[in-house]
Amino acid sequence: MVATQVGRAGDATRPEVGRAEFEHAISADVVVIGAGFAGLSAAVRLAGAGLRVVVLDEAPRLGGRATSFTDKTTGEHIDNGQHALFGCYRETYAFLRTIGTDALAPLDPKLSLVMADTTGRRAALSCPPLPAPLHLMVGVLAWSALPLADRWSTARMAPFLRDARTRGAAAAAGEVPEHLTVAAWLASLGQGPVVREWLWHPLTLAALNQSPEVAGARAFARVLGELFGAEANASALGVPTVPLDALYAEPAARFVEAHGGRVVRRASARFSVEMSSEAIFVKMASELISAKAVICAVPWHALGTLWADGAPEGMVDIINQVNDLESEPIVSVNLWFDRQVLTDRQVGLVGTQFHWAFGNELGGNFRENRLRAHFRVAMVASGARDLLRQDNDALVALAERELGQCVPGAGGARRTHALVVRAPRATFSVAPGAPARPRTITPVPGLFLAGDWTDTGLPGTIEGAVRSGHAAADAVLRGR
Repeated sequence: MVATQVGRAGDATRPEVGRAEFEHAISADVVVIGAGFAGLSAAVRLAGAGLRVVVLDEAPRLGGRATSFTDKTTGEHIDNGQHALFGCYRETYAFLRTIGTDALAPLDPKLSLVMADTTGRRAALSCPPLPAPLHLMVGVLAWSALPLADRWSTARMAPFLRDARTRGAAAAAGEVPEHLTVAAWLASLGQGPVVREWLWHPLTLAALNQSPEVAGARAFARVLGELFGAEANASALGVPTVPLDALYAEPAARFVEAHGGRVVRRASARFSVEMSSEAIFVKMASELISAKAVICAVPWHALGTLWADGAPEGMVDIINQVNDLESEPIVSVNLWFDRQVLTDRQVGLVGTQFHWAFGNELGGNFRENRLRAHFRVAMVASGARDLLRQDNDALVALAERELGQCVPGAGGARRTHALVVRAPRATFSVAPGAPARPRTITPVPGLFLAGDWTDTGLPGTIEGAVRSGHAAADAVLRGR
């Protein structure tokens, strides 16, 4: 990443880099710019293959858009947003196994989903251990949240889910008309209003970070095809038991360094391509690094800022293309109470502006009062454009009110602290008509792209980021 933000491609100014600097550059096999899931998964795969890898990130902490920080009041280490994994995240769990942390996000083999509405009504969807998608259909048929007609309407999803199981999620999703929104697609499949409100719409918000009236049906169909695919545990939920930096960021950095690489924080980087020597030079503060390959794993909106002397002709169209990707925000409100208010790890909220409540029963003690335990609930709103503009006090009041409505036990608890976290560019839009996403291999020799925003076929998810990182690393390895 770079410290100076620019607009369209070619706006960056060229740093003063002399020929003598090029001749004395530090040598590496690959430079990875960006230390989120995409960049670190690429770096780990390359380092494991024996390449000398240098990872650069502008931030003081690793993790990119999926990172952790310490709350100054409580001293608790928390994520910048709640994240969940699924059994269908094959590449993510392969990455975690490589760095030795897959056990820190254990999968619950039983598909279970607890939902609650503003009347305090609570209904748990519990699916039996049957092959997908039969387990979902049987679970929904027994789900007390839905009237009988809505339960039977889910059977109309079965042909698509069977197709995804037989031909693969990508092929089945490719048959969904590109112009349809999620809401329109679900209506065309005869899904009842209650099952949409209690099941399909919450899944849309969780997976796509966009309302079903706006999000593209093809992206949602791909997610459903992955979740209810052929793997027995594809829909199993895995909620990390540790903050994200302990789950992947710091262990990945240690892996890279143990294999002879470097991971540099607070490193603003720009690079230029020397076509005559077929090398890419990356300028980092007073150092110059020469590499045969560079993987750009920064967010889509930062790609155009990386070039020292303006992007080369082959990259201008790509940069302008990704600059046109719209962003979708996530707003999280962390509420600390003097007692436990959630008995479930997570609860989906129906009829509210916040969509999920995650319980974090860490028993952490406040610095100013180490005699009492405090319990945190993370309230998460996806696609939260309206909430993004509200001030902190209003957001805290709204989150606490909706939690109390949906979880009656929260009403008697005393809130001791609150913290609002805004992520204005949490994900990119997957609305119909969104710009095409770029591929891993670029027109510039030795330059590769990684990030959930590349052409992974998935929306902005952890699995999409890791797949892109592995794809970029594999492309580098093929070119050796």
